Amino acid sequence: MWSVISRGTRTPTTSRILARRVTALASVSQPTHSPILLASKMAAASRKMSSILGYKEDHSKGAMLRFEDSLPRLPVPTLEETAAKYLKSVHPLVSEQEYQKTSQAVKEFIAPGGKGAALQQKLIAKASDPSVKNWMLDWWNFSAYLAYRDPVVPYVSYFYSYRDDKKRRDPAKRAAAITTAALEFKKLTDTGALEPEYMRKAPISMESYQWMWNCCRIPDKPADYPKKYSYEQHKYFVVMRKNQFFKVMHEIDGQQLSTPELEQQLRRVYQLADAEKVPAVGSLTSQNRDVWTDVRPKLIAADPANKESLETLEASSFIVCLDDTAPVTLEERARQYWHGDGKNRWYDKPLQFIINDNGTAGFMGEHSMMDGTPTHRLNDYINDQIFNNKLDFTGSVRSHLPEPKAVKFTLNAEVEKAIADAESHFSSVIGLHELRVQQYQGYGKGLIKKFKCSPDAYVQMIIQLAYKKMYGVNRPTYESAATRKFQQGRTETCRSVSDESVAFCNAILDPEVDEKTARELFRKAIAAHVKYIAEASEGKGVDRHLWGLKQLLQPGEEVPAIYQDPTYGYSSSWYLSTSQLSSEYFNGYGWSQVIDGGWGIAYMINENSIQFNVVSKKLGAERMSFYLRDAADDIRALMEPELAAPSSKL
Repeated sequence: MWSVISRGTRTPTTSRILARRVTALASVSQPTHSPILLASKMAAASRKMSSILGYKEDHSKGAMLRFEDSLPRLPVPTLEETAAKYLKSVHPLVSEQEYQKTSQAVKEFIAPGGKGAALQQKLIAKASDPSVKNWMLDWWNFSAYLAYRDPVVPYVSYFYSYRDDKKRRDPAKRAAAITTAALEFKKLTDTGALEPEYMRKAPISMESYQWMWNCCRIPDKPADYPKKYSYEQHKYFVVMRKNQFFKVMHEIDGQQLSTPELEQQLRRVYQLADAEKVPAVGSLTSQNRDVWTDVRPKLIAADPANKESLETLEASSFIVCLDDTAPVTLEERARQYWHGDGKNRWYDKPLQFIINDNGTAGFMGEHSMMDGTPTHRLNDYINDQIFNNKLDFTGSVRSHLPEPKAVKFTLNAEVEKAIADAESHFSSVIGLHELRVQQYQGYGKGLIKKFKCSPDAYVQMIIQLAYKKMYGVNRPTYESAATRKFQQGRTETCRSVSDESVAFCNAILDPEVDEKTARELFRKAIAAHVKYIAEASEGKGVDRHLWGLKQLLQPGEEVPAIYQDPTYGYSSSWYLSTSQLSSEYFNGYGWSQVIDGGWGIAYMINENSIQFNVVSKKLGAERMSFYLRDAADDIRALMEPELAAPSSKL
């Protein structure tokens, strides 16, 4: 969701296993109901409560950003609390001998007057700087995303797959409705009128919404950079069809195009795209970031007009991809929205709405400047408006609307070869991945709540049990926890493996352990998980703090033993990268794994179902999908006897 972790594609080096998701999606610690409810039904009560809690409102910044300056700053945990939490988190992952070695390294690091204390003071000084709103943000955006050199797709991109719209099987009608709803949300964010989101009745940071529209990631060395364009000067979106680009104005003479007008424009794109075949310039954005950085100036040099064409794409409000394919199964849809064919995309754009020839539709996001929660809200809003007829999708059609304008590139042999290389590279990378969707219909959050369990923690235990069944061991697991309650907040890691979760997995798989004992251990595992993710959402996890301290080491400076200890690298190698994001309007969402030997498991917890998107580099996704279903069945069988015995203490 969400939020989402940086992808490690070869070895679990720091630059490859930092943060990312969504998440696709970086969204766990979010309530499991629609974000629309968070921002609308709770809005009035939350505004009153926010005032009581001391959040000042600066209305000069508009409704959306009015609380930003009064949000608390991301805290710097004490060395002692991070050390204790770190040791607790690694204890179930390593041998006793390894644990003793790690304990000694930690003890040396936090000793008074030691290296850790010196780094801690530097970090506190940075966090206290009035000009720094969030001590982590500049390091994080650079190292975890913009300096990350592996391809955006599939390692950073994420997707949402929409429910079918039975009223709009025709792709032009579906695309026009989606575009209309997206433009309504765009107006709210552009003007700052969007109501902030709230967590436990307190406002959360909305600053990342500025990177939603008229933005693009620009390839560069040693790191890419984000570029924001004026929405007032770029009132158009770009439509892609059969590898071609078309500029479509969404506002003419100060009036937004009606849905029928948008439909007319899109139908014209279908016609125009059939008239010509062109090389897939968009495939260049699927390349390794250094390769794309080197090719971009060559593309511009091939013809001066190419620079203007590039800017047209990069400055557009968003991209609409009209794909000439017709996915049916959930796996087919997931692949179409997650990565597509590598050609009919501009992967550097943060927002791409994808509509197929059979009317199926979804969304693809680029993760560098936004986590999954803002785009979750956007996509939930779009579908809510459409499925509940909250917008007027009628309207007149003006005569003499400007025709969609083809955005063309003139290529030379060198660039054409680069495109061919990109297509080949894309096919090789995507060919390494397998994906399965486990649409578990046994139960959902309705029954889980009857068990008096946190739905998110419950599903995390399903994942732990499934992994244990498949491998016979539990390994480091990442779950995204949102830290947007702080200024410019993004995510923190929730380390899902605990002594309690391992004890539960061992117990339920041991025929000698009775069910009552296994249930008690399950509840302890749930409690441990809830406690960790709550603390992570408060900015008091392990990973960001230790990573931030390491950033303060100077070149050539001795690296403390805690960072040289193999346990540090292993415990942050995410064999399971997980995140939760739920919407009754989606039938899928997901992303990639983080390390070659790991899994990316995105999950949605709906009222009567749980859906898992399972991705790996050919580690046996069909088997993992089976074990997830099997684990869900096992835990249900374990917990149901409590419901049959109402006198028992839940």
